Amino acid sequence: MTEAQARSAQPHRVVIVGAGFGGLETTHRLAGAPVNITLIDRRNHHLFQPLLYQVATASLATSEIAWPIRYLLRNRPEVTTLYATVTGVDATAKCVRLDDGDALPYDTLILATGARHAYFGHDEWEPFAPGLKTLEDATTLRRRILVAFERAERETDPERRAALLTFVIIGAGPTGVELAGTIAELAQDTLPPDFRNIDTHKTRVVLIEAGPRVLAGFPDDLSAYAQRSLESIGVEVMLGQPVTECTADSVVYGGTRLDTRTIIWAAGVRASPAAEWLGAPADRAGRLQVLPTSPCPTIPTSSPSAIPWLSQRPTESRCPALRRPPNSRGGMSRKPSRRGCAATPPPHSATSTPAAWRRSANARP
Repeated sequence: MTEAQARSAQPHRVVIVGAGFGGLETTHRLAGAPVNITLIDRRNHHLFQPLLYQVATASLATSEIAWPIRYLLRNRPEVTTLYATVTGVDATAKCVRLDDGDALPYDTLILATGARHAYFGHDEWEPFAPGLKTLEDATTLRRRILVAFERAERETDPERRAALLTFVIIGAGPTGVELAGTIAELAQDTLPPDFRNIDTHKTRVVLIEAGPRVLAGFPDDLSAYAQRSLESIGVEVMLGQPVTECTADSVVYGGTRLDTRTIIWAAGVRASPAAEWLGAPADRAGRLQVLPTSPCPTIPTSSPSAIPWLSQRPTESRCPALRRPPNSRGGMSRKPSRRGCAATPPPHSATSTPAAWRRSANARP
């Protein structure tokens, strides 16, 4: 038997890089197809990112928004899960290179690798202004936020205490708006009875946006409503003022220096290095450029073997917390959800109206 005949006798090999919404949805849609699937992720859990801000503000535990990938796919014997980091793709040899030196062959490759933070050429700001993309990010921010209140409780110098009670969020997209509203409500409603030496009502939450309005991707009326809601709970919204400097103890925006000990970055994202792996053209945000029904032009194959996944907003089928038990075929329940499993902001927050809530998971940050 020739090598080609041996390969034709084997099930089609599908390699999916990334176990986020796109990767898991692809895996579930392939249930029952004559394929062998290998799902690769550099973490061993699936993360429901729209609720990360609630972990960062101590509203949810990490276990409530993360589930082991193997557990989610335990009834799918044709799916192999690999805990590994992809370092490159050899499109000619049709294999994925892993960080331990292994090469994993594929017949069809699906890249669903998500995004990372973008600091617009100022990566040196990251230690002072962490973003929110992973569980580690969320727990780091939670620690910074809560420790700031603890240190303020013991601080006797009024200026240093004021800096500790000043929280700056850079970027007024959904993540920035959700964080600003939740931190304000934490300071106004949850924490006041817990402290003796500080009045947490005096906490300043400053939301800085370089553009002309918050939630720029939303309709104008929802954007205006969100801003009014934020301001009604004490959030200071600064529009049209780009940040020019971030340090460990201050931020500079619009020529104004503000002393703070907690800065959170929610201003931008950049695609994963998938385009670099393929040596393919990408836009300014690093997103791989593809044709509607075929792979990117640089992939040497006659069939669409590398098709990047564009994840839609998370619906019930993509949210493990809302799924019913697996069905008899080993897949998850496919009952559709009208509203989806969008982020659930606090009841009085700027994105808590039904219209805003429906849209809040569409684009991040």
